[in-house]
Amino acid sequence: MEFEDDAFVLAARSHGDTGAVVDLLTAQHGRRLTYVPGGASRKMKPHLQPGSRVRVAWRARDDSQLGSARLEPSGDDVSQLFDSAVALAGLSAAAAVVQGALPEREAEPGVFAAMEALMPALTDDAVWPAVFIRFELGLLGSLGFGLDLESCAVSGIRDDLAWVSPRTGRAVSRTAGAPYADKLLALPPFLLGSQAAVVEGDVGHGLALTGHFLEAWVFHPRDKPLPPARDWMIERLKRSGLL
Repeated sequence: MEFEDDAFVLAARSHGDTGAVVDLLTAQHGRRLTYVPGGASRKMKPHLQPGSRVRVAWRARDDSQLGSARLEPSGDDVSQLFDSAVALAGLSAAAAVVQGALPEREAEPGVFAAMEALMPALTDDAVWPAVFIRFELGLLGSLGFGLDLESCAVSGIRDDLAWVSPRTGRAVSRTAGAPYADKLLALPPFLLGSQAAVVEGDVGHGLALTGHFLEAWVFHPRDKPLPPARDWMIERLKRSGLL
């Protein structure tokens, strides 16, 4: 079996003297762990950083095997982010969350598209944290765990939604949720419409929201914690005054 596809590098580790085992998110063939001959070379290492965009030519005797792949750089590399430690932390967190959340060999074109949308945003530290939250919401939706933020779970109204039930993932209006505010998750207004501005506190609330459901619905059932890279990103955002 063989295919060619676009892909993002999620992780890579040396294997033997010259090769590397690379975890890829492909556009049409899902997450793939594959052996890359020459992946440990100086020429290839810069293109095996998490978030690097590549073109992959993969082959194996059958689809269940590790297989081997030839990778070629495609598009901008991650070196454009080297001047921003917080953006690099965001990129590492995105790659780690995808790697931990997705099973192998199941096509996830929606997750690939979400990565495509996140990458250019990472060049602007004032913008990408909010895009990252939308990226995680999209990941939850692609895995079948989309949140219902259309109307209040209690009253059915669509206005003044301010909370999310940590149990059901459904929105709750400000009035209906007020008596239970200490038990509900805050819903940042920017997640309800593209025109809403991101104000102070929204990024922290948004990351708490997506983090709760990623942990409860995706990682915990697999006996996994949320990736440490995500915690490091949050710490970087806090230090930079972006949380």
